[in-house]
Amino acid sequence: MDKSLLLALQERRPQIRARWETLLRIERVETPLANPDTLVFLFDRTLDAVFAALPGRPQEPLSSRPRCRCDCNPMRVYYFALEQALMETLIHLQAGQPALSPQSRVTAVTELCTTVRRIAREELAVFDQICLRRKRRTRLAAKPVDYAI
Repeated sequence: MDKSLLLALQERRPQIRARWETLLRIERVETPLANPDTLVFLFDRTLDAVFAALPGRPQEPLSSRPRCRCDCNPMRVYYFALEQALMETLIHLQAGQPALSPQSRVTAVTELCTTVRRIAREELAVFDQICLRRKRRTRLAAKPVDYAI
């Protein structure tokens, strides 16, 4: 991604946060962990991770959004909303730079999507593992145990 685009994105951090929060609040809350009032506290850490991973680190593009095995994973909507907020901001920035080449535009979009999706995959996987462990423990605890005295 072009350094000027990255700096412009970073300068619009408050607007990105506001749009992100708006998008989160539109979504139906499936679990208390997905409550936007809770998730907003993770915004700065996540934006720091995205911006730190962006400049000049080309990676193989990811063609699809990450999937989760647990329906109650609050990070699913969290990262979908982040991706949309960042993409909207990037596209507005690119529209204001008519001299930007088509290749530069595509590269920036691809890099931003890839970066967000890689971070999202890691976070979603961590939560899925925790959730799957809980389900496994519940199943094991539900099995009757025979005691011989």
